[in-house]
Amino acid sequence: MRVHYIQHVPFEGLGFIETWLKEHQHTITVTRTWAQEAFPSMTDFDVLIVLGGPMGVYDDHLYKWLGDEKNFIFDSIKDEKPVIGICLGAQLLACVLGATVYTNKVKEIGWFPVDFDATFAEWLGAPVPGKLTVFHWHGDKFDNPYGGVMQASSAACNHQLFTFGDKMIGLQFHLEANSSSVAEMLKYGAAELIRDQFIQDENEIAEYQSFDEPNELMANILRKLCTSSK
Repeated sequence: MRVHYIQHVPFEGLGFIETWLKEHQHTITVTRTWAQEAFPSMTDFDVLIVLGGPMGVYDDHLYKWLGDEKNFIFDSIKDEKPVIGICLGAQLLACVLGATVYTNKVKEIGWFPVDFDATFAEWLGAPVPGKLTVFHWHGDKFDNPYGGVMQASSAACNHQLFTFGDKMIGLQFHLEANSSSVAEMLKYGAAELIRDQFIQDENEIAEYQSFDEPNELMANILRKLCTSSK
């Protein structure tokens, strides 16, 4: 499969996803929006991954590429591409599908558990734990797009994961996180780490470092969507 991803800032990359794609010999291409790189033609890729970033989905006045990106995601959906949205990417996917994105009541930064609905295992076609501690870094929240299914929640945010049809998934949290990607986010996002109920400090985040189960769940999502076809 030819997998294209959209990267919004240099310090939020593919993480574990890159490892998995390379191990399974998928082709990887990228659009770096901060570098004003062009989006590819629909004929040039098979799967789209939209990564996170500190901007918001409605910040078009600050980021001139944002409107073009929404159009590109919309065109990818029309072309029946599998789409994975992570954090900002999930919010963009929800927005393009017609849902509202807005500020959550609290920020959620650090290692916190999410509860999965049993229907998520049915969608994935693989076992899913009822509860899993995963890495978060978000302050916004999406509503469920009409026709979507909300399938995970946490104490801080009841809308953590939605699926739409058989080929699209939006995740607020970072199943792709590995030690390198978390270190980069801590380096560039330190100003946000103001200790609160759902914000851990740098030491707490750095000490937990439990990636195996989240990465395996990410691998199962990739297995499902990177073997999909029209």
